[in-house]
Amino acid sequence: MRVLMPLVAAAAVAATALAAPAELEKARDAQDRAAIEKLIPAIASAAQRGSNDASAQYALAVAESYLSEVALELRDKEGAARAAEAGIKAAERAVQLDPKKAEHHRILGALCGQVIPANVLAGIKYGKCALEAVNKALELDPKSAEAWMSHGVGNYYLPAQFGGGADKALADLEKAIKLNPKSAETQLWMGVVLRKLNRNADARKAFQRSLELNPNRLWAKQQLEKTPAQ
Repeated sequence: MRVLMPLVAAAAVAATALAAPAELEKARDAQDRAAIEKLIPAIASAAQRGSNDASAQYALAVAESYLSEVALELRDKEGAARAAEAGIKAAERAVQLDPKKAEHHRILGALCGQVIPANVLAGIKYGKCALEAVNKALELDPKSAEAWMSHGVGNYYLPAQFGGGADKALADLEKAIKLNPKSAETQLWMGVVLRKLNRNADARKAFQRSLELNPNRLWAKQQLEKTPAQ
């Protein structure tokens, strides 16, 4: 019995980690921070056990990215930065273990970008990380809609004087939508960027399209509600 107990515990951790992606997305959509925080320990445990497993490290990076995303939506910039920094470590390990996988570089870039809103002074360090990582993802997979979306989000937050801006973000998101027109997240960010460009009517259409694709995304509903008709 004593021999079986650790095996049962390990199996439970593995099962939780495997079930996590769908549960994480559900919690992210509902802005249920507590649910994400409840899922992360099992994912982190699986990553610790699989220290040489790139997929386990990637799973933890994604979970921390979702936590950071929700914290930022709830206006907790410091909490968002803490989660992103924790995720960066896992993403860096995933890149180290499997450097040829574009998605590992993309999640690293996304996490680096998530630190910046909480600490503008860290923008140079993390901005460089975000740019280099996402550029590497696009080099490895130029047809990655996720990578183009992340590139667009990065340009949205990067001031024009540093080479970013809403116009560049829009061009990136248009490429992402051509590659995957059914991405609710890309449509959501398209709406955010269009609103920044004072194209409110087009922004509302993008938010509505995002909600058609994913009706459960609370942040998309909030963005639509705050966007004027004209």
